[in-house]
Amino acid sequence: MRITELDVVEYSPFYQPYLDVLGDVELFDILVKQLGNFPKFLDSLPEEKFGYSYVKGKWTLAEVLVHVLDTERIFQYRALRLMRGDKTPLPGFDQDLFVPNSNAGQRTKKSIIEEYVIVRRSTIALFSNMNPKTLREIGEVSDGPMSVAALGFIICGHQKHHRNVIRLKYLGL
Repeated sequence: MRITELDVVEYSPFYQPYLDVLGDVELFDILVKQLGNFPKFLDSLPEEKFGYSYVKGKWTLAEVLVHVLDTERIFQYRALRLMRGDKTPLPGFDQDLFVPNSNAGQRTKKSIIEEYVIVRRSTIALFSNMNPKTLREIGEVSDGPMSVAALGFIICGHQKHHRNVIRLKYLGL
């Protein structure tokens, strides 16, 4: 499925920036492509920057990376619930509660890369066995509509968004 096939009724407008950052991509292709290139990007980051925050009160680089992992896991879970036909409204999550409890400051670059690969492979496995009807399953997530396909694209767009933030704010590129 291509991102241009998503209908605006499949996601809340809050998530539009995460979709816009991707351009016209196919879901499975972008999931696999990011598995190939994001670990390389992470490996290129100077480990001494992992404790760096570009402004007092903002997350450290390590916290941003663990946030990306946490968010992918949460969106995987949401997709699983919807693809299995569970119509129970799913709540949002408080990222500002997760980050201080993430233990990101104790993590090594290697451990974050290894965990990313495991999490993304799990996402790919989850989405690889879906048919077009399953991708269109819609439920209520964070008080708005959300399709399984939209969740997959948002996982990718969220990662790309934070990659862009890292390049700009943490690395000054």
